[in-house]
Amino acid sequence: MSMQVPRIFTGLVDDAAVFPPGNADLPDAITAHRGHRTAWYADLVGPFLLPASEIGAARRLVGPGDELEIGLIGDTGVAALPAAVEALPTDRIRPRQVEVAVAKRGEDPQPGLRALLTALAGWPKISGYAEVPLTWGLLAALDGLAEARAGGIDVAAKFRTGGLAAELFPTPVELAAVICACRDRALPFKLTAGLHHAIRDTDPETGFTHHGFLNVLAATIIAAEGAEVAEVAELLATTDAARLIEPARTRGGADRPLWVGFGSCSITDPLTDLVRLGLINGGFA
Repeated sequence: MSMQVPRIFTGLVDDAAVFPPGNADLPDAITAHRGHRTAWYADLVGPFLLPASEIGAARRLVGPGDELEIGLIGDTGVAALPAAVEALPTDRIRPRQVEVAVAKRGEDPQPGLRALLTALAGWPKISGYAEVPLTWGLLAALDGLAEARAGGIDVAAKFRTGGLAAELFPTPVELAAVICACRDRALPFKLTAGLHHAIRDTDPETGFTHHGFLNVLAATIIAAEGAEVAEVAELLATTDAARLIEPARTRGGADRPLWVGFGSCSITDPLTDLVRLGLINGGFA
């Protein structure tokens, strides 16, 4: 059987090992990431996600000639992001992207969004992801992101699909509406939190029902082809693996539409699910 990662899964999973619930120590996480980047499944793996608060520690761990490609997570806030990027030793720690929450739930995302777009205008080689809460002001923020992107700024949206409270898990209809809103604006998006398995499932410890990342992929595929919110939500809600495997299998050689990918504290968990479902190491040429 082929060991190749199909194109539809290329760069799907960013390495968020130091974030909850994994909470790996930074030295161990960087070492493990280097192993992922040289493994047979390396094409599945995106950049190492580094909190801005850990830049100092990362500088001590990554020596000259030992380059680490990262996604810089602005855990110190939008205002501190320019200083964080300036602090990176780019000969060793190269930022591919920056990601930051532009507002908390219930806040107006516009001020934070303007600050991020201003910063990105000065970083032509860095992509930006604006994490926008799925609350008031969402659609106006998506309009602003789409306008900035059309104007030449490499920016996309980011949404939270889980967390430590039930309200952080959008319903299938809510997530479907967001996917379709991004589709209507030709706006790529990234997801974070809660996507622990390929197929939608309920965590027996918390009782929270998690979105499946294969559900998201299949739902985004049909959304990109023009499906309405109800159809997209139906795929997000299903636990029928066969309905989700077929769209991924038939489009294995194509790029993912709209959905850039997601951060995961484990690389091996999503990999194991994809192997188990026959989608990786399953005969793709």
